[in-house]
Amino acid sequence: MRITNRSGIIVAVHGTQVVKAALAFVFFLIGIFSISGAMTTLRPELRISSDSVHQAATNLSGELLFSLMGSENHQFLQSLPEEYEAPRLTNVLFTLTTNINLDDPRSLLGRELPGFPLFDGKILVAGEGTNYTNMPMESAPPFEVLKAEQEAALQNTEDFQDASQGEAGDPPISTGDRKAVYIYFTHTRESYLPYLKGITDPNQAYHSKVNVTRIGDQLKADLEQRGIGTTVDKTDVMENLSKKGLGFGKAYQEARPVVEAAMTGDRNLQYFIDIHRDGYRKDKTTIQINGKSYAKLAFIIGGENANYEKNLQLARELHNLLNEKYGKGLSRGVIEKKGASTNGKFNQDLSGNALLIEFGGVDNTFEELNRSADALADVFSEFYWQAEKVEAPAILPPDKK
Repeated sequence: MRITNRSGIIVAVHGTQVVKAALAFVFFLIGIFSISGAMTTLRPELRISSDSVHQAATNLSGELLFSLMGSENHQFLQSLPEEYEAPRLTNVLFTLTTNINLDDPRSLLGRELPGFPLFDGKILVAGEGTNYTNMPMESAPPFEVLKAEQEAALQNTEDFQDASQGEAGDPPISTGDRKAVYIYFTHTRESYLPYLKGITDPNQAYHSKVNVTRIGDQLKADLEQRGIGTTVDKTDVMENLSKKGLGFGKAYQEARPVVEAAMTGDRNLQYFIDIHRDGYRKDKTTIQINGKSYAKLAFIIGGENANYEKNLQLARELHNLLNEKYGKGLSRGVIEKKGASTNGKFNQDLSGNALLIEFGGVDNTFEELNRSADALADVFSEFYWQAEKVEAPAILPPDKK
């Protein structure tokens, strides 16, 4: 085909070139849609993601979208709360383009300070005194500590007592032979400085024998005293990591099959509690209640799991009960953790009744920790038996059956 313009220049266009260009464009579109479809069908943990895009998307709230659409159709504005004030467009554009929130300096500091995201999170329910400067944190131990090559000598163990069994006699109500609660430890060897001779560095507060597993024994005894059958799994996840040459960050991956095996082996298990120890010092992890010292508790929720809402509701219920029965402050609150710098699930996607609880910090004693375990068992049993009562099927009289 020839095309002649006014200047007399002849342009030749070959039909085959047009066809090739059209086919190339069609195959390009097919490729784009195929790649997009493949990416969206991958499991969430395998998908390619962008923190910047994710953070920008979280800044677009439903109210903001309704406000923007309302500028063209005022009917949308009727759906907004009366007290809602539309943000300035310049502020919205600044946040979207920079991912910096002027109301949250962490959005700027998180990029400038190495390792800062490890201590980042979101306060879902704040306990008394809890803020963004003292949220729960955990840091990986030095490699030699993880391998237990230089394990500290023990001290102050003469005051250890076996887990309290409470008063003799059967509880008024019980699960019988059925185990309802499963307690385990992803960071098995997290320990406490008062029992580690010569150790003052919180990052080295790890031990193969004296560690958070002792809290599991106490919590089991307290729960069973209240009629709730409990099993404690002391599988040494950190030892398994060392044997396989895996880093501390793979702990949840290593703990997952342990929990899955327990769920498969006992279908009666209803609640799954992963016990940890926080890295903060005693002034932030201890509280006085009626003249006695308690280790504070903190509930951690993985923000990237399918059971997020259910796990959050359970943690909120227990937080509120602790505040009501023991005063504000025993629970530091409910904290959400998610993003590229953390696991984001903590295996809580396996159950809607999964909890990760931080028991105290590196300076707490087992006397303080055991008191907190007893308090948790107290409110948990109240919650548990109330839930069982609500879920129990109604018993009809003989003439109604």
